[in-house]
Amino acid sequence: MELNSTFRRLPAEDQFERWADQTEPGFKFAVTLARHVTSFGRIEGVDAAAQTISRLGDRLGPVRIKVLQARDDGFLRLLLDTLDPEMRWALDFRHDSWLDTEIQARLDEHRVARVDAEDGGADFRYLRLRNPPYSDEGLAAEAKRIEALLGQGLDVFAYFQHEDEPTAPRYAERLLELVSGRGGE
Repeated sequence: MELNSTFRRLPAEDQFERWADQTEPGFKFAVTLARHVTSFGRIEGVDAAAQTISRLGDRLGPVRIKVLQARDDGFLRLLLDTLDPEMRWALDFRHDSWLDTEIQARLDEHRVARVDAEDGGADFRYLRLRNPPYSDEGLAAEAKRIEALLGQGLDVFAYFQHEDEPTAPRYAERLLELVSGRGGE
């Protein structure tokens, strides 16, 4: 489950503990880091946020950080040096100036994923499927892409956009069927 409400405000530690206690073993939460931590080119409270988020224990998946501003190499260097290397981090660049091989090389050095990238040095991929509606053929294509990543020994975290119509859970179930081979021909 992708937790996006955490972008506005990070809940208290006990809320993360309750979420962990209320879910089955193997369930993973992807947490979106609160915007105040990295907004306006500053980095503030990443360590405290990581400590709070880590209360999910073995239910913690990757932590997504939205990077809203244009490319700033100093900001990226400081951010990457601040991240706890024991956690899985995924940077969600919202400005095209970040999308080049030099930036990818820096992420690879720190084993940080780039959201929606199929390559990189992290041991996982973070995919956000944001273009509904999805036909069965479209889901089959996504399943093929995910199977290729799994075949490389990577963990894949894939999330559908939550829309007004509650189709995302059905898409996720169908995609899981297709990836696990239960989806028919």
